[in-house]
Amino acid sequence: MYKLVFFVPESHLEPVKTAVFSTGAGRIGDYDQCCFETRGSGQFRPLAGAAPFIGEAGALERVEEVRVELVCEDQLIRTAVNALRAAHPYEEPAFDAWPLSEF
Repeated sequence: MYKLVFFVPESHLEPVKTAVFSTGAGRIGDYDQCCFETRGSGQFRPLAGAAPFIGEAGALERVEEVRVELVCEDQLIRTAVNALRAAHPYEEPAFDAWPLSEF
């Protein structure tokens, strides 16, 4: 089992979650589309050569984003991350995926 965490602007929250959930990620027992969301502020500065969705190269940008946390079966994690990347508006979406210990 993996924990997948990603950050997405609120404007694209539902489409990105839908894409990730469509892979089977976010299932816990007899429940699907399970996640936890936290709102906050993120920042980044696009470097030369970047094609940012928001902001301009060389300028620091701050964006209201949502942190989404969910679990994902081992065999689905690569597919879920690929779906996340395909649906996310940023050319380099921020995310973490780490294996969980079973108890």
